[in-house]
Amino acid sequence: MYRKISEELLAFLNASPSCFHAVKNMADTLESKGFTKLCEEEKWTLAPGGSYFVTRNDSSIIAFTIPIGGISSFRIMASHSDSPTFKVKENPEITIENHYTRLNVERYGGMIYSSWLDRPLSVAGRIIIKDGDKFITKLVNIDRDLLLIPNLAIHMNREVNSGYKYNPQKDLLPLYAASPAENSFMELIAEAAGVQAEDILGHDLFLYNRQQGTIWGANNEFISSAKLDDLQCAFASLQGFLQGKKEKHAAIHCVFDNEEVGSETKQGAASTFLKDTLARICEGLSMSHEDYLVAIAKSFLVSADNAHAVHPAHGDKADPTNRPYINKGIVIKYNGDQKYCTDAVSSAIFKDLCKVCSVPVQSFANRSDMAGGSTLGNISTSQVALNSVDIGLPQLAMHSPYETGGIKDTADLVQVAAALFA
Repeated sequence: MYRKISEELLAFLNASPSCFHAVKNMADTLESKGFTKLCEEEKWTLAPGGSYFVTRNDSSIIAFTIPIGGISSFRIMASHSDSPTFKVKENPEITIENHYTRLNVERYGGMIYSSWLDRPLSVAGRIIIKDGDKFITKLVNIDRDLLLIPNLAIHMNREVNSGYKYNPQKDLLPLYAASPAENSFMELIAEAAGVQAEDILGHDLFLYNRQQGTIWGANNEFISSAKLDDLQCAFASLQGFLQGKKEKHAAIHCVFDNEEVGSETKQGAASTFLKDTLARICEGLSMSHEDYLVAIAKSFLVSADNAHAVHPAHGDKADPTNRPYINKGIVIKYNGDQKYCTDAVSSAIFKDLCKVCSVPVQSFANRSDMAGGSTLGNISTSQVALNSVDIGLPQLAMHSPYETGGIKDTADLVQVAAALFA
C-alpha cells in the first residue's frame, strides 16, 4: 500500500511543475469522478447529493459535496499549491559580454539558494492571450532541460565552503543560451503554447527542478521530490476526499495558492475564496444566514502543511521533547504565539480521529529560543472562524527544490482524510 500510493504521489508531482498544473491535474481528476465544474462568474445551481468544484486564478481550487440530507456542518482540509521558486520577470533576456544569455528572475518565497545551483531546470506556468473579446489562459511547460544556475569555481571563491551570501540578482540568474538570444525566450514559450509570441499579453512563469522524484533508502523508506511542501498534503487530501463516504457533513477539499509569500492575494488563504464558497453553498440550498453561522460553528478545519522532521545532523535544532521523525506518524503543530491554529480542543479532535484510524501522531513545536514559520491555518480562520488544527507530514530540507519525506506518511494522511470526510 505504501509503495503504491507513493508512486501515485510521484506521478502527480512530476506532472505538476507549477501551481497551475497542480490545480489543473486535481480538476481533471475531479471531473473524471463526476464532479461538476462551477464558475465564480456565473450563478450556481446546487442540489443535495451533488459534487462540485470551483477554481480561482487557475491556482486555487475548492471541491465540495453536499449530503443528501442537507448541510449541518462542514469538514474541511486545506493545503497549498505553491512552492518556493524563481519567477521569470518581464523582458527576461540579459546578454552577457555578447557570449551568454541569462534570464532575469526574482525569488518567490523563501528557498535554500544553494540547492538550486548546478542542476537542470526548466520553466512552467501560464500565459494569457486574447481570443475575440475573451482573455484565455494557456498552461505552458518546457518539458526539457533548459536552464542551469552555475556555481563559481572554488578556485575563484575559496571561502565558499565557509559560508557565502548569495546575491539574487548576481548569483542566481539562470544561464539560458551560449549566445545573444534577444526575444527568443518568449518565442520558445509561444511555440510550446501553440501561439504567436506577439499574442502573449501576460505570463506567470516559474523555474522548476527537472530531477524526477524517487523512492530510496536501505529499505526504500524515503521519498524525495520537488514540491513535497505542500503538494504531498494536497495530493493526500484529494485522495482522502475521494475515498471518504461524505454522508453526514459537507466535505470540502481546499487548496490555496501563495502560502509561501503570505497568502494575502485574491486566491490565497487570506482571501474570501473559502468564505465566498461556503456562503454560496448555503445560499444555493436556501439556508438562512443564521443557518450558515450555525453550520460554521459546528465545523472543523484541518490545515495540512508539511512539518519539520528532526534532522540527522542537526538534532539540536529541534525542540527537546517534541521531535517528529519521518514515517512515525502525522505531526500536529503547536505554537504559543498562535503561528499555528492548534489549540487543546482541535488537537483533541484530531488525535481522536487518528486513533480511530490507528494512525500514529507526533507533535512539533519550535525551540523556545528559535522563531518558526507559520502556515495557512490561522490566516484562513481569520475569514472563516471555526475549530481548526495545523498538521503536516514530517520532511527534511523544507524549501529545497528537492525535499525528502517518508514512504508511509502519505498513506497515513490519506487514511485520516478519508475518515474526516466520512
